[in-house]
Amino acid sequence: MMQQNIRIAAVVCRCPVGAVDHNLERTRHWAVRASQRGATLVCFPEMNLTGYCHHRKARHYAIHAHGREVRSLIQLARETQLALLVGFAEKTHEGSLYASHMIITPQGRTGIYRKLHLAPPEAACFQAGDHLPVFHWAGVRFGIQLCYDAHFPELSTRMAEADADVIFLPHASPRGQAADKHQSWMRHLPARAFDNALFVVACNQIGDNANGLHFPGNAVILSPSGEIIDTLLTGSSGMLVVDLKATQIAHVRNHRMRYFLPNRRPALYRQKTLTQDLDSEIGTDAANRPYQKRNESLMDS
Repeated sequence: MMQQNIRIAAVVCRCPVGAVDHNLERTRHWAVRASQRGATLVCFPEMNLTGYCHHRKARHYAIHAHGREVRSLIQLARETQLALLVGFAEKTHEGSLYASHMIITPQGRTGIYRKLHLAPPEAACFQAGDHLPVFHWAGVRFGIQLCYDAHFPELSTRMAEADADVIFLPHASPRGQAADKHQSWMRHLPARAFDNALFVVACNQIGDNANGLHFPGNAVILSPSGEIIDTLLTGSSGMLVVDLKATQIAHVRNHRMRYFLPNRRPALYRQKTLTQDLDSEIGTDAANRPYQKRNESLMDS
């Protein structure tokens, strides 16, 4: 369980497609501001470095996980003493293309999450990742999911089983106003926090991405009780800075009625689900026979 508080920042910013140097400069701008406000970790939106694109041109703008851009960010993390969570279209030396998010620590260590669930428009462009990492740094365990990933509850549960205290959810989710996107998030993100007793931190891109998409720009931070700690709905670039407190997690996880995870029955969920035909006459199919036998024994007693 989380042993200490951590001050995190969640950034909402514009990320034009292909403008990597510009996006790097804006990453530096927000990282410096987060550091000045005492944050230890700052999370940027999905693909904030390359811009979000799910067409063929994404390969042209993609960067390597060990390229010059990442080396520049390793130096930035050292300068600011911040852990950076940054996103980009990642191309590998083998030719694969991923929607990726990287963690870069002030010590120069890196880890990477590759989007596991691709939205239908992304499937023709990107390859889905096949690893589910949970990162441990500065006394906090956290997972990363990207946008569409958040619609698959079992992903958050698996991260919670690996002792995650926080799930960061960088988005590149277009269309609508910030308030509309927030309302959409409120249909599922509080459940991810509440059911798994962990913090959820989500942030989105904003504005015209110079590639035909417009992003509403919003952010939200949810407590392990599924309640809003803070939110950004201004429709403009900005940053939330919040202290995630160990006592908030302890309050839920030490409550036997509010911490559900220890009472899961994973072996049961792996069983084949049996379908019972209730339109059939009792006793005419194998699925119903145990019920018939039980009812007869009750009548005889």
